[in-house]
Amino acid sequence: MSPCLRLLLSLCLLLVALPAWAGEVRLSVAGSMTDVVKSLTNDFRRQHPEAQFVLNIASSGTLAKQIASGAPTDLFVSADPKWMNFLADKGFIAPASVRIVAHNSLVVIGRPDSAVRTLADLVKLPRLAMGSPASVPAGKYAEQALTSAGLYQGMKNGQKLVLTKDVRQALMYAERGEVDAAFVFCTDALLAKRAALLLKVPQRLYSRVSYPAGLTTMGTAKDEAREFMEYLGSPKAASILSSHGFVVD
Repeated sequence: MSPCLRLLLSLCLLLVALPAWAGEVRLSVAGSMTDVVKSLTNDFRRQHPEAQFVLNIASSGTLAKQIASGAPTDLFVSADPKWMNFLADKGFIAPASVRIVAHNSLVVIGRPDSAVRTLADLVKLPRLAMGSPASVPAGKYAEQALTSAGLYQGMKNGQKLVLTKDVRQALMYAERGEVDAAFVFCTDALLAKRAALLLKVPQRLYSRVSYPAGLTTMGTAKDEAREFMEYLGSPKAASILSSHGFVVD
């Protein structure tokens, strides 16, 4: 065998032995973290230029079902612990890796000239957008709040609720004036340019909004994924999350 052929064969064997797409981290992230996750990954890459991120952004429930169906994911960030627990129970998440990285709160946005000042005022509106409670955490918390206030069933029966695929779609409907108001997270409301903040939903009416992050079982085998998970608990990550309106304890 010629030296050139031997060298070529050795290189081929080396490439086969190396993991595919070394340095690539596949993130599945709740829709309400769309903007902050880009800031976090950009900051992380300043110290780890070899890291490449593939982002999958949707509602937490949609992402969890995708992961459970085999979607390749290294790290999952949910806007509701329910979906992290769902995956951990099925063996897709490494439980020891899970940590709460941030908190949020629920607000109502809508037309700047709206007379809405309390939750009870919402029953007067023809159309109110909120995420689908079955898969969208913001919708689940909105359902909790409306139910606690004794308003949910009446508004549902009156067909006033416009259910959306994620919280960003609810924000978009409010921004376009396609609905009279929308339930979104506080961090989403900060992005509104046309819709105004109408009220902050009293915390006593719904569970505290928590964002758990966790490595998938395949993510635990990837150095970059483990390093990014550790980074999410760092003071620098906390500073970035806070700058986007999230609360970090």
